[in-house]
Amino acid sequence: MTTVGLLARLEAKPGKEADLEAFLKGGLELAQQEPDTRVWFALKLGPSTFGIFDAFDDETGRQAHLNGRIVDALSEIAPELLAEPPAIEEMDVLAAKLP
Repeated sequence: MTTVGLLARLEAKPGKEADLEAFLKGGLELAQQEPDTRVWFALKLGPSTFGIFDAFDDETGRQAHLNGRIVDALSEIAPELLAEPPAIEEMDVLAAKLP
């Protein structure tokens, strides 16, 4: 059962919105390589505001993700594409409908 998640809010630098969107779309391939990542969504919340939501069965899966390639890639592009550091929140999943 999926019990924990992460929500990251990302604000693009002016003029870097398309680059951040492309980066997030490319993140799907990395997420598909993480067996413990049960769901992964890249989101566009507004003209320059983006997000990532992902969920895991347990804390071990969440920590594996936080120590994985997507977070590393995000750290690398952050200075170039983000107006501010990503706001990453840990959360508990109370209920979920998954395929």
